[in-house]
Amino acid sequence: MQNITPEQHYAVEQFLYQVSDACDRQDWDRYLSYFTEEAEFHVPQWRSEHEYTQDPKREMSLIYYANRSGLEDRVFRIRTGKSAACTPMPRTLHLIDNVRCQAGADEQLDVSANWVTHFYRFGESRHFFGRATYRLCWQEGQLKITSKHVLLLNDKIDSVLDFYHL
Repeated sequence: MQNITPEQHYAVEQFLYQVSDACDRQDWDRYLSYFTEEAEFHVPQWRSEHEYTQDPKREMSLIYYANRSGLEDRVFRIRTGKSAACTPMPRTLHLIDNVRCQAGADEQLDVSANWVTHFYRFGESRHFFGRATYRLCWQEGQLKITSKHVLLLNDKIDSVLDFYHL
């Protein structure tokens, strides 16, 4: 693995901010456009206090979509009102920090970041926080997510948890 340039690092940070902004504004078409068709989205479950599940096909996960169609289905259910868990939709604010990037295999970028999402629903403000790792690629001059792995650190979930919280 090799380091990336400061300009590439800046581009990655700006990309992550754009993804978060699309989610916070509930601009679902823009949000989905940041993911490749084959993008995997995984939120593992904690096995013990310091160990989480690794294989989403054999172990429990909080959320697992093998490709973008899982996210597209969630967006469809939100838009059509077929998701009672999303009615009403919470207001969210994503904060991203400590972004780290390295050149990965096949000209992709391996990115990690810390995050906090504050959300407001039913008269209450709450938050989720954790770490995320991404694999990014360039498609037609734009960064795209080929993989998003989210480690939720506050694993006591006393409200709905969905992709827009992460």
